[in-house]
Amino acid sequence: MNTECNAKQLYFQGLGRRRVEADFDGGTITSDAGALLLREVELANGFIESFSGCFTDFRDQRYVEHSVKDLVSQRAMALCLGYEDIIDHDDLRRDPLFAAICGKLDPLGENRRREEDKGKGLAGKSTLNRLETFGVGTQENQHYKKISCDEKEVERFFVDSFLETQKEAPAEIILDIDATDDPLHGHQQGRFFHGYYDCYCYLPLYIFSSDHLLAAKLNTANLDPGNECLPEVKRVVEQIRESRPKVKIILRGDSGFCREDLMKWCEENRVFYLFGMARNSRLVLRIAAELKEAEREYRKTNLAQRLFKDFTYRTLNSWSRRRRVIGKAEYLGKGENPRFVVSNLGREEIAARELYEEMYCGRGDMENRIKEQQLYLFADRTSSATMRANQLRLYFSSLAYVIMNELRKIALQGTELARAQCHTIRLKLLKIGARVKVSFRRIHVSISSGYPYQNMFSQIRRNLKKAYPQLC
Repeated sequence: MNTECNAKQLYFQGLGRRRVEADFDGGTITSDAGALLLREVELANGFIESFSGCFTDFRDQRYVEHSVKDLVSQRAMALCLGYEDIIDHDDLRRDPLFAAICGKLDPLGENRRREEDKGKGLAGKSTLNRLETFGVGTQENQHYKKISCDEKEVERFFVDSFLETQKEAPAEIILDIDATDDPLHGHQQGRFFHGYYDCYCYLPLYIFSSDHLLAAKLNTANLDPGNECLPEVKRVVEQIRESRPKVKIILRGDSGFCREDLMKWCEENRVFYLFGMARNSRLVLRIAAELKEAEREYRKTNLAQRLFKDFTYRTLNSWSRRRRVIGKAEYLGKGENPRFVVSNLGREEIAARELYEEMYCGRGDMENRIKEQQLYLFADRTSSATMRANQLRLYFSSLAYVIMNELRKIALQGTELARAQCHTIRLKLLKIGARVKVSFRRIHVSISSGYPYQNMFSQIRRNLKKAYPQLC
């Protein structure tokens, strides 16, 4: 007699007299119940709707089941939840809660046209792949490639989102600019070897203001970011001044952006700058007395010493004028550590020590924001063959960052996650197990009783109600 068995049943080591076994028979269960909070943030701000407006859909709408907004929402929300690969969506599209978060009115997929699609509320990997792979610069007459993306509108979207989320117009905006390496492991278009990073890579350029992302531009590694950044800086500054004509703008970057063209443009366009400078023998000579004094104090106290000197300086050939330079004469246990910055901020506005220690050193937080995008929102998943497709992938990652950052800034105030990075927020707040029941009148989500952050979750919901009363 044949024994009836379940191939999907799993057995584990027993616990005392009890057997431990598992099966995939739990019914409609999601691991992403916390994404309900992301949906509240999106409904209040309309990030995905605005981003979707940057696309033109040339498909025959009689046969379209997933709008551009549906596809964009599906891709961005999946990145927020940690699903970086397109192939993940072949399983995700069966999750009714994920479909509801993406705005699908038929989360169970009961009304799909094809019988094989029933029970799948969202698009599969092939549909999403067409959006990503052919999304930028697509022509209307291309076969199967019927969704195009206006890159200039996408660029405007990120600056507009920054401006719209500010409750009050600030008197001052500091723009942090930096580039980072995005290693490549295939033969993508625009692939070049970079000697400093010792790999084939792209060099995406980012512009942030505090923790707000304003620009993410994919560049090839054969181009120097310092020489190529001026068009992006111009575009961002001009767009900010369209709605904030009197705001004081300060551009901040490391020594890679200390270039004559950029500094000259800032000086001619009422933009202040603060850049690091690569040290040389002439600069070190200008602070030689301060370095000696710092060394003497170190010998007396055995504590690190730091002195500052404020002076004007001009390079032998590359600068068109003399500029204000602040030299840091520092002596540590390992010896001298001279550093320099250049700025057009006046001495009457800010003293040398404050300019260096409080303003310039503050730019280091931008590196954490770039790290968040690359490691936790998968901005480095640039494995498509073309630059335009990889740029669109970077845009999707940037959209996911905008949503996650707004959740952090508004909803997590007063909680232990107020300063947490994206992966911590995802682990503690979004990845929650729950049973989902979908009926004609409601979608009921039964969150696990063992969830350890129930009180904080309730507080976050109260914060959302307070910040977005229109949702209540």
